[in-house]
Amino acid sequence: MTPFEMLLTIGAIALGTMLTRFLPFLIFSKGNPPAFISYLGTVLPPAAVGLLVVYCLKDAVFTSYHALPELIAIALIVLLHKWRHSMFLSIGGGTAFYMFLVQVVFR
Repeated sequence: MTPFEMLLTIGAIALGTMLTRFLPFLIFSKGNPPAFISYLGTVLPPAAVGLLVVYCLKDAVFTSYHALPELIAIALIVLLHKWRHSMFLSIGGGTAFYMFLVQVVFR
């Protein structure tokens, strides 16, 4: 790849990123967004989390104790989120606890 092609590629990526970041502000600059967009803003985050849970558990083997670390970590994540309402704490604490379970407890 020549330097010109690299610059062209980086410019296209930067333009695409800027377009996707700034376009909603340009489209909805006159106050409140439409009701459908507001509805999507309230419904999509829980749907994305549900999709991630299904994706993370798709390869878990639910025989013997093989899925036990995943289920314990999910329970901790739910408890942490109910307790502190912090997505960062829930994700970080759940990931660290899952890694501890897999590498130390369930070798």
